[in-house]
Amino acid sequence: MIRTPLRPLPRILDARARGENPDAIEKENIRIRGEQMRDRTRNSASVRLLLLGGMFLVAFVTICVRMGMIAGAEPQEPQAADTAPAILAQRADITDREGRVLATNLVTHALYAQPPMMIDPINCARKLVKIFPDLNYDRLVKDFTGGRKFVWIKKTISPEQMQAVHDIGDPGLMFGPREMRLYPNGTLAAHVLGGTRFGAEGVNSAEIVGVAGVEKAFDGWLRDPANKGAPLQLSVDLTIQAAVEDILSGGMTVMKAKGASAIVMDVHTGEIVAMASLPDFDPNHRPSPLTKGDASDSPLFNRAVQGVYELGSTFKPFAVAQAMQLGLVSPTTVLDTTPFKMGRFWIKDFHNYGARLSTTEILVNSSNIGTARIVQLIGPDRQKAFLTRLGFLAPTPVELTEAPTGRPIVPARWSEISSMTIGYGHGLSASPLHLASAYATIANGGRLVRPTLVHDEKHAPGEQVMSEDVSKKLLAMMRAVVTRGTASFANVKGYEVAGKTGTADKVKPTGGYYDNKVMATFAGVFPVTDPKYVLVLSLDEPSTFVAGEDRRTAGWTAVPVAAELIRRIAPLLGLRPQDTEPDVLDGIQLTRAKKTG
Repeated sequence: MIRTPLRPLPRILDARARGENPDAIEKENIRIRGEQMRDRTRNSASVRLLLLGGMFLVAFVTICVRMGMIAGAEPQEPQAADTAPAILAQRADITDREGRVLATNLVTHALYAQPPMMIDPINCARKLVKIFPDLNYDRLVKDFTGGRKFVWIKKTISPEQMQAVHDIGDPGLMFGPREMRLYPNGTLAAHVLGGTRFGAEGVNSAEIVGVAGVEKAFDGWLRDPANKGAPLQLSVDLTIQAAVEDILSGGMTVMKAKGASAIVMDVHTGEIVAMASLPDFDPNHRPSPLTKGDASDSPLFNRAVQGVYELGSTFKPFAVAQAMQLGLVSPTTVLDTTPFKMGRFWIKDFHNYGARLSTTEILVNSSNIGTARIVQLIGPDRQKAFLTRLGFLAPTPVELTEAPTGRPIVPARWSEISSMTIGYGHGLSASPLHLASAYATIANGGRLVRPTLVHDEKHAPGEQVMSEDVSKKLLAMMRAVVTRGTASFANVKGYEVAGKTGTADKVKPTGGYYDNKVMATFAGVFPVTDPKYVLVLSLDEPSTFVAGEDRRTAGWTAVPVAAELIRRIAPLLGLRPQDTEPDVLDGIQLTRAKKTG
């Protein structure tokens, strides 16, 4: 080992040459270096002590602040940690006008398989078919043994089904959490709600998107997190809707109709309180669309909105209203009602009502001839303009994605003969919702209403298309239709109903008309003394055997059903009946009862 000298040799030799003591010099140097090292160590220790003290001070202050926050906080219940994956796009609820739930979300699970992890795929397939009878055993075996790494089995399963699958005990069968859309009232308001399906989805989450009805029309709104979970409140009243569907279903059966629809609308706001179309479906298990045949035969078809029909004599009040608005006739104006020929067509009535009738009698007896004479006074151009303002030449603006498909069918050329037949409800096809909106205009004093399925406290007044005086006179004439005309079965005791019947031969898909198939419609307003609601009820191909013969006209089919419907829902709508018993004072008016609670 080489020893490094503590004192360099040149320095020792220089010190001796000067006569100095090298040992003393070295001792002094050692003393000086020791003092320098001691000073550096003392300074370093001071810095470390200061840093440590600062850290203790910060920790102390932090603890004190936190203890103060805890002491001043409100007590809360402990919450369990949510370890489940987030569900995509939580969807807002849909409620009726009273806040009752029509559509909501339910946390459920999907079932899928990872075949490489399965122990006994054949046994799994056999047991899964027992749990889910709609599954195909051969298809499952092929999927499980064909080399696939992932297989969807069921997109939603119940807790009972989940437990049964869990009991199979195969590690290749797996569950993923997700939300599903639930319609707790089943078929109720099915065509209004529409339905949903899964959009973007994974094993641990799924997106719900609307496919029809308000679910599709408001899809973006329902999925928008900015709404903070606020529900979509519809104008529909669940109680009224249930009563309408119940009565309509019974009437459809009794009248042997293949389909039916009904609309109850607030005449002042255009809010739809109930809308039914039969046959219907359960949106929890929405059926597939028809791939062939007539689309209107599908339960998915909304007859109230998508169905466009010639609505027969329910159109006659519009001709009378326009003629009175133009000052061409009054309720007492007498017109020639003898049959006449227009071109190669004869304008006739179902019965002979006489050679001359007043405007009121034309409406009460539903005279085609008299209506045609009134339309002659109006003229085709003015008639078309008036019906356009009433909304009959465009799809209804209601908030349903199906509404644009309910486009009215109008003649290619609005000739004089076309205007006459349109006047009494033939040659122009429209939906029951078109008719309800137009009757609401008659009922509310002549202002247009926009049909809506959304409940809102504020509604802007519509355009005035007829005077209040014309509206009142026309309602009185329509009341006479019920008291002594074709809608006499609609004269519900205690509720003054005004209305008009309409019976139209059904149009063949190939052109022309059926001889024994009709669309029977009743459009009514109640109570006529203070109009609140419009009811439009239609029966598709009704037939009832009365007085020894089959009856198909609206007076025998649609009107009795409408009368029972009004009798059922008027009290539910808060309308008090006018008591006509002799021991009760006369003059009681129908008013909306105040709601309590």
